[in-house]
Amino acid sequence: MRADNSRHIIEAAHRRSGLTRSKAVQALRALDTAGAPVTFEAVAKRAGVSRSWLYGQPDLRLEVERLRAAHRTAPSSALPARQRASEASLLRRLEAANARSRQLAEENRGLRDQLARALGEQRADRITRDQTRGRW
Repeated sequence: MRADNSRHIIEAAHRRSGLTRSKAVQALRALDTAGAPVTFEAVAKRAGVSRSWLYGQPDLRLEVERLRAAHRTAPSSALPARQRASEASLLRRLEAANARSRQLAEENRGLRDQLARALGEQRADRITRDQTRGRW
């Protein structure tokens, strides 16, 4: 009777599958980090896998499509997707900039008022001095 070695074959297949998946994920990350267009062909070539295998992996397929779409909407951007500012982040930055602008405008108004008072006092002092010296 022969020994049942199917367990070893199944384990090897799982390891090979995990390694293939890992290479595909690394290829996706590398392309995104480099700012290169993420396509099925580019990922397959870089990972050393077939395009049909990539299409058959639902999670990897969605990620390729998401990154490809993100690259199309921002063709001039060479930043990886995870480094791009989100819409919420940009709104917070805009709100902070607007708040700072209002603060600076208020500070400028206060400084103008102080300057006007100081110049008015200086003028009043000069007029008072001129009157006491008889220069009127």
